[in-house]
Amino acid sequence: MKRSLNVNHHTVIDLEKAALARWCNGDPSGFLELSAPDVAYFDPFLSERLDGLDKLTAYYEGIRGKIFAPRYEMIAPRVTEIGNAAVLTFRFVSYSGSEGAEMRWNCTEVYRREDARWRIVQTHWSFTGREQ
Repeated sequence: MKRSLNVNHHTVIDLEKAALARWCNGDPSGFLELSAPDVAYFDPFLSERLDGLDKLTAYYEGIRGKIFAPRYEMIAPRVTEIGNAAVLTFRFVSYSGSEGAEMRWNCTEVYRREDARWRIVQTHWSFTGREQ
């Protein structure tokens, strides 16, 4: 059964918001704790996909403490549930540095429900332009 939800009250949105809050304070552990062992990860700063929690952990440990965004927005989150999977899509804007440098992103996260717990199995971040 497929169910699309455009509300901000889905569990995976709450999980994502909590992980983003940690991420924007230099701590990638929130996402690592949510990720399944077989996670696949796409990032525009990488030339290829990362496969597996071990590779994602190595990448994130290399940037731990280097990413800070005192202000950020999760825009238009949408969740589509398909059986034991939930696809979360949203736009993300972060503002960092003393000048508030702005970065705009699109994000897709695929979560899988395992033993009553949602785990990230696929992440895809990409850059996006300014809104018109």
